[in-house]
Amino acid sequence: MKLSNDDMDEEISIVEPVYAPWDGRRVPVTLLGGYLGAGKTTLINEMLARTDVPIAVMVNDVGDINVDAELIARQDGDTMDLTGGCVCCSLKNGFLEAFDQLRKRDIPPEHVVVELSGIANPASAAGFASTPGFMLDSIVTLVDLDQFLRWEDESSVVADAVRAQVISGDVIVFTKRDLVDEAQTTAVTERVKMLAPDATTVLADSVHSIAGLVNLGARRPVKDIGQGDSLFDQHQTSVIEIGGTISRAELDSLLDELPNETVRAKGIVQIETGEVLLVQVVGNRRNVEPLPMAETTNTTDLVVITVA
Repeated sequence: MKLSNDDMDEEISIVEPVYAPWDGRRVPVTLLGGYLGAGKTTLINEMLARTDVPIAVMVNDVGDINVDAELIARQDGDTMDLTGGCVCCSLKNGFLEAFDQLRKRDIPPEHVVVELSGIANPASAAGFASTPGFMLDSIVTLVDLDQFLRWEDESSVVADAVRAQVISGDVIVFTKRDLVDEAQTTAVTERVKMLAPDATTVLADSVHSIAGLVNLGARRPVKDIGQGDSLFDQHQTSVIEIGGTISRAELDSLLDELPNETVRAKGIVQIETGEVLLVQVVGNRRNVEPLPMAETTNTTDLVVITVA
């Protein structure tokens, strides 16, 4: 497999290990993209402050993450271990080293969130999310309503970067809504829909309001997420009861009937053949795949997040 490292300019080869870590289990990875100042680091801080599952965060500089000193269990160079099993790893030496650091851990995190640099194209980093022990969960791109149109008018390098970030996103979240009027909001959202007509778009009242949307990638049991209003105002979280084994045709029909406003859905389902499937819907992307025995957990209902 060939991927590009660090700033994506250098092409390198990956030699995959013969044995997968963690007895074959794969950890879901969310890639968080967006141009400089869109709110990625603020979002990461919010996730770490309130997560209730052990996650790993990869960032360009661990020092940018404002973690409460009481939550830091240990810091060793470019790695910060937090209470509750969370860990922050620096990306400054490249994606390969950061993922290798996680692979060396005896216990895997429940979820990995990668904060990409402000100029990175998430599509170029997607291959790292599928290296041994990991699988791509989603690409979430933040778009700054206040600055996006100006960036598109900048040099070709800047314009190319912001367009690539939008085009690669499964879910595009518009931030800095409090800084713009309705006319600006409409202009930016219409331009983004021209660039990525099939992407699901979300207007966020604040970066804090979307932390739960990203964190759904974790493998927590669906029943622990709860029903009713979610942690962010303009979203609704609901649970569709599966009630044991269903046929693959019934599962496909259920997914086909999800509301058009669905931005996220996830569950672990057993079908009539006995096969256990991981069901994921991210924006307009649907993925239903068998879970290896090492990954298989108890089946769940299907949690669905919709946007008003």
